[in-house]
Amino acid sequence: MPKMKSKAGAKKRFALTGTGKVKRKHAFHNHILTKKHKKRKRNLQKTGLIASVDEKAILDLLK
Repeated sequence: MPKMKSKAGAKKRFALTGTGKVKRKHAFHNHILTKKHKKRKRNLQKTGLIASVDEKAILDLLK
């Protein structure tokens, strides 16, 4: 039986930290940025972590 492929969409969207947690980017930072305040755009640039309840599902997509 062939190897299982990772989900390509998940590979592009998520990254693992050194401790095994899953990093993600924030939504709403692609377009229509003129009406958003500088502070909001700056905070959307930062990466976040996946909630612990979703972590198992995301890790299954990355295997």
